[in-house]
Amino acid sequence: MLEIIGKTNIDFLGVRRVTFALSGTLVLVGLFALIQIGRGAANLSIDFSGGASVQVKFDKPIEIDRARHALKRAGLPNAELQEFIGGDRLLVRVKSSTSVEEKVTERIIPALRDAFPDHQIMVDSTTEIGPTIGEQLRKDALLAVVISLAGIVLYISARFEFRFGIAAALAMMHDVLVVLGFFYLLNKEITLLVVTALLTLAGYSLTDKVVVFDRIRENLRSRRREGMEVIINNSINQVMSRTIVTSLTVVLVLVPLALIGGEVLHDFSVALLWGVVIGTYSSVFIASPLLMVLPGRKASMMAGALARKGTG
Repeated sequence: MLEIIGKTNIDFLGVRRVTFALSGTLVLVGLFALIQIGRGAANLSIDFSGGASVQVKFDKPIEIDRARHALKRAGLPNAELQEFIGGDRLLVRVKSSTSVEEKVTERIIPALRDAFPDHQIMVDSTTEIGPTIGEQLRKDALLAVVISLAGIVLYISARFEFRFGIAAALAMMHDVLVVLGFFYLLNKEITLLVVTALLTLAGYSLTDKVVVFDRIRENLRSRRREGMEVIINNSINQVMSRTIVTSLTVVLVLVPLALIGGEVLHDFSVALLWGVVIGTYSSVFIASPLLMVLPGRKASMMAGALARKGTG
């Protein structure tokens, strides 16, 4: 594998107070975003808030302002319009607290046909979700994140030691909350695809941290006389090149998806792209330093490493 950087001797733990303070601030923003999402006060897609989504195709390019005025006249002033490349496709989203029975789509299509009588209009897709279903989806999405955290604690605890499991879970929760806070601050829409990206990020984050933890466990066995801080610093430096190469490999896939993958995949790829950067940072500056500050002694970690020798 290509070695991006050679052997390093960086004191990563020496800046842990700074990185903890920075991450603490970002996590607070993420927690606030999570509370707002739970209350339904964030920029939620119709998947979580209820409403209708209609994608229509015209036989030739249209003026989006003309479509917007038509929907306002039809009593849909808050409709969100998104134009695709070429100008002949239009995505109309209407967030609504009304019930599905009101059939918002039955107001969208006639309004567009009245505004563009000389165009042929085809409906590519329609989606209508009631507010009750949206609220349930919102709760299920939050529950999925919580269950994934619990699963990670159990997995890492079984493979390494309980303190490793807590450190990995806290760092992974840090990664998810930071990306969530990023989307909230930019007022980007929280969709099911974004939630999928967050759960994918959780898996990537875990894999990245397991690599560092595995090296720490190996060094705990072979360098018993060294201090804990020295062991962790050496372990991070030893896997630094691999960590960077792995992250760059993922970034090389996500950048084209974000730029030319289309509107549907854009937020998904941006969430993952931002998550990869944060996940790599947290593996080095958050997860590993947490082993120094969490309750417990080096002796117990070493005993756990020796007990699991040959596993993983």
